[in-house]
Amino acid sequence: MYRERPPLGIRMLRAIGKERDWPTMTTEELVAFRDAENRKRSSRFARVITGRPDRGATIRWQEVRLPDRGLQVRVYRPATEQDADLPLVLHVHGGGFVGTAVQSDWVNSHLAARLPAVVVSVEHRLLAPGTPLSAAVDDGWDVLRHVVRHAAEWGVDPARTAVFGESTGGLIAALAALRARESGLLLRAQVLVNPAVDLTETMFDHPSFIRHANSPTLTVEQLRLFHRLAVPPGTDPHAVSPLRADDLSGLAPALVVVPTLDPLADHGRRYAERLLKSGTPARLTEHAGATHAFLSMPGVVPQAKAARAEITEFLRGRFDG
Repeated sequence: MYRERPPLGIRMLRAIGKERDWPTMTTEELVAFRDAENRKRSSRFARVITGRPDRGATIRWQEVRLPDRGLQVRVYRPATEQDADLPLVLHVHGGGFVGTAVQSDWVNSHLAARLPAVVVSVEHRLLAPGTPLSAAVDDGWDVLRHVVRHAAEWGVDPARTAVFGESTGGLIAALAALRARESGLLLRAQVLVNPAVDLTETMFDHPSFIRHANSPTLTVEQLRLFHRLAVPPGTDPHAVSPLRADDLSGLAPALVVVPTLDPLADHGRRYAERLLKSGTPARLTEHAGATHAFLSMPGVVPQAKAARAEITEFLRGRFDG
């Protein structure tokens, strides 16, 4: 039987990478790994993998002052003079216990320049003992509300707002769409790329977890560490599992982007199905041979360009409609 192979660049990275003992990783080892990995992802040399930003956009860090904390966000704007009231894209990077907004400069700068739009990427709290997933979920939602409430200061049109997330960020974006419906905040769109959307007891029961348990960019062992940190004992996993939400009707139209060589592939597929059954418009696109987190690795996964193009087209259609 034919089996898809990951792109050559991914296979080479895996061959030279260091295998880690995820189940036994201590808190100190987790922090050290995260700090080293995020320094690497933020370096100029990482652009070979993560892609070069679009020259048509400016990029800068900015702090969002919330009532109980401050959060860094990475802001992308068109480099050319634009009218105020641009569409807003609230972006959430992936990684769970590791990751930084910088790793998504390639796609976010393109969206800013080509839509055009203001893209605000949240440097959310990362998972660690004492910092469950609910903290990152609150970060995404609180930044979205803050920017919408201060739309004039940010130069955005609150009536043209979308959420966009990758992996764990896709989960956070999906939950933001649910909160937006409950609070009366009208979103134009949600874009969910290789999202994790089920952290309940059925998280690992999906067939793709067996088929791609040792995929080159995400393994089931990594996901078990993610799950342990995300929903520690005493935490309700249903509260952070969009796939298990009681009602998915009335949400913003969704684009769900799934790489086929990914343990989480069935999460995205099942979520798109549930959205459609609930009456929420949803489009599912699959990228054969692409691996988890491929949108942040355009230098080694050629399918990233096609995904970026479909995300751009989808958002443009939602903002112009």
